[in-house]
Amino acid sequence: MSSFSNRIDQLDERLDGYLEPVRNSRLLVYVFNTSSAVGDFGAIWHVIGIVGALNGTLTWPQAVTLALLMGGESLLLNQGIKRVFRRERPTVAGDDRFTVRRPLTSSFPSGHASSAFFAAVVLSGWVSTTWTVIFVVFAIIIALSRVVVRIHHVSDIVVGSVVGALLGTIAVQFTTTIT
Repeated sequence: MSSFSNRIDQLDERLDGYLEPVRNSRLLVYVFNTSSAVGDFGAIWHVIGIVGALNGTLTWPQAVTLALLMGGESLLLNQGIKRVFRRERPTVAGDDRFTVRRPLTSSFPSGHASSAFFAAVVLSGWVSTTWTVIFVVFAIIIALSRVVVRIHHVSDIVVGSVVGALLGTIAVQFTTTIT
């Protein structure tokens, strides 16, 4: 393993230790377990797309476009990028304090973080600033939840967030005219 990888691993371990008090709070465990679960398969973002179309915040073409784009982002990340790195998760068997699904893919980068920031950026091209702020807050909580529940390292969610935001920025260039 390279010196750079060793330094990243050491930083991840140190940051993980700082989160241990959060993992001992019943309320925060509930919040992060739930956040992690609603991020599975981008479910929260698909619900937001449908509810947005039903209440007029989004159009149906936008909701369908979001769902299709999220499928493409997931395919690229999970069947492409993650296969290159094959990083082991912080807890191979999981942590009994948390009731989250145990993913079968590599830890790096975080798919939850990527899809959350991807969706938040794409949605930001179609909604008001207030909604954009709400979506970014959701994305941050979902990404952070993956470290709190010990499914990802901090570096996994940082890179996943950046990848998702970059892919979302590219997608926005092609979707701002969808009404």
